[in-house]
Amino acid sequence: VSEGTWLEKNNYAQFDGWELRQLINFVAADDGVPEPEIIIEVLKGCRNNNDYALATRFLEVVRLKGGNKMSETWPYIMQEIGPTMQELGISTLKEMGYEEPELWLENVDDM
Repeated sequence: VSEGTWLEKNNYAQFDGWELRQLINFVAADDGVPEPEIIIEVLKGCRNNNDYALATRFLEVVRLKGGNKMSETWPYIMQEIGPTMQELGISTLKEMGYEEPELWLENVDDM
């Protein structure tokens, strides 16, 4: 999702729940990691819709979009969106214990 095509045309904070879910599906289907500005606007929309669970799942999707470069992309994204998350009262995935799946096991190919 490119910053120019979405931020100029949409005000995510005014989206209803259905529109936010459609946008998140679009972001999940896209090959790239969304820009921090887009992530911030989606989080504002989730907060305006009082949908904390959707904000959490969106953060999980964004984190996983980093793929093999997650260790580089996720800290940068958190640095950029952290102040907004604090302002909106949204906990980080690490604070909620969602950085690793509950039943996560080491990959047998990495052993």
